[in-house]
Amino acid sequence: MKTLAGTGGLVRLILRRDRILLPLWILPLALIPISYVQSFGELFPTAGSRQQYASNAGFITLYGELSGTSLGEFITWRVGFVPVMIGLFSLLTVIRHTRVEEETGRAELLGSSVVGRHAGLAAALLVTFAANLVLAVLLALGMQSQDLPAAGSVALGLEFLCAGWLFAAVGAVAAQLTASASTARGIAITVLGAAYVLRAAGDTSARTDGPLAWLSWLSPIAWAQRIHPYGANQWGLAVLVLAATVVLVAAAIYLSVRRDVGAGLLPAKLGPADGDLASPLGLAWRLHRGLLVSWLAGFALLGLLFGGVADGVGDLMRDDPAVQEVFARLGGAAGLIDSFFAGVMTIIGLIASAYAVQATLRLRAEETSGRAEPVLSTAVGRLPWAASHLAFGLLGPALALLVSGVTAGLAYGAAIGDVGGQVPRLIGAAMVQLPAVWFLAGLTIAIFGLFPRLSAVAWAGPAICMLIGFTSAGVQLDEWVRDISPFSHLPQLPGGSTSAAPVITLVAIAVVLGVVGLVGLRRRDLPVG
Repeated sequence: MKTLAGTGGLVRLILRRDRILLPLWILPLALIPISYVQSFGELFPTAGSRQQYASNAGFITLYGELSGTSLGEFITWRVGFVPVMIGLFSLLTVIRHTRVEEETGRAELLGSSVVGRHAGLAAALLVTFAANLVLAVLLALGMQSQDLPAAGSVALGLEFLCAGWLFAAVGAVAAQLTASASTARGIAITVLGAAYVLRAAGDTSARTDGPLAWLSWLSPIAWAQRIHPYGANQWGLAVLVLAATVVLVAAAIYLSVRRDVGAGLLPAKLGPADGDLASPLGLAWRLHRGLLVSWLAGFALLGLLFGGVADGVGDLMRDDPAVQEVFARLGGAAGLIDSFFAGVMTIIGLIASAYAVQATLRLRAEETSGRAEPVLSTAVGRLPWAASHLAFGLLGPALALLVSGVTAGLAYGAAIGDVGGQVPRLIGAAMVQLPAVWFLAGLTIAIFGLFPRLSAVAWAGPAICMLIGFTSAGVQLDEWVRDISPFSHLPQLPGGSTSAAPVITLVAIAVVLGVVGLVGLRRRDLPVG
């Protein structure tokens, strides 16, 4: 057991470092399903209304197949995208405490003390597994408190737990393959995206008796969802997911002993001999390009997915006033399809804000890793160095929103024969989210510049906005609560009335926050550990 020496100490270290981040994703993801119970119970009081709402092929693509018509089964189906989010946070957490630690040199420093070879990997997995367990317990207790069956509530918690544990193990394997944390994230997120696409394609094909229904069985997300909480409660599928998790963890351990610390199993790709690293922007491009490409691909896929299902969603919404009310809460009121797109563009904006925070916090990563100091010891000043990274934190999300608007317009326009008319409308609907994204990016800059040790608090912005956005779809929140999110102040496009005032106000606040953060960066010591 010498290879696990020091695991307990590393667990305590991770818990201390992530004492803010972990609650920021555990609590919102546990509260979202609980918040839906009462409101959806009132909106869809009968089995027939639930079946009608869930029978649309577009919803099947997004959430999966409805397993039954009880309220618990309906809520489980409606939160079908949450396991994907849990998987994302889980794999990012594991990579953050394994590959990132090696890339920055901290793992080697700790390894020089009484710390075993596998202690870092074990600690990262233990903390992530424990976080998912806490989420599952909170969810099960919360759902049971809403007068839903106890067995189904436990099964729903187990579904979420399985998704988190399996993709934490995927992140552990990805961390062994490459020396770059960004590449490891790209590999793991690609696996997660492929699992979601396989589930969506298989469930959609099964709905139409198509030949590709078997694709769902290739997706671990589908395995977890087919536990069917509040219905069949198929505990055996949970065993299948957990067995796959054990296999992946064993594979990660096996691969870790076949490489050197700091290296990956895949050969490192050498950069060009004449690479453009003579400027801060050239260096920032080299550091951000992998992350940017991965996010752009994800936003293109989201645009195609939402644009492709919009026409079918509209057919359902026209026949059901209750469904119209739900989408009216999501945003937009000028038309049913416009309401759908206004709602999903808000979701895309929330995702873009997470990218903005991640890209902006690269400044803190460069500072704490010691890479910023050699750059700043040259003729490069602090502000040009910061601006080179902020170009990706501000313009990267803008490009991502543009891509999602273009692909959504192409998909929906092709479906209704109006590509030329729909692409500009949906580009506008996507880009109007940008001021709120920049607001959260500006808040991140301010925290980094003034309170660098609290930089992780910046993730509270997207987390709170996400919680408000998702719960408002099922609960009529007080106006002051909705106003906390900058996304609630934006024009609801397409179809809604436009107003320049909130857009200008959010951009102005973002600029002020950014300037305050840069002034703080210029005045404080660097680095701050």
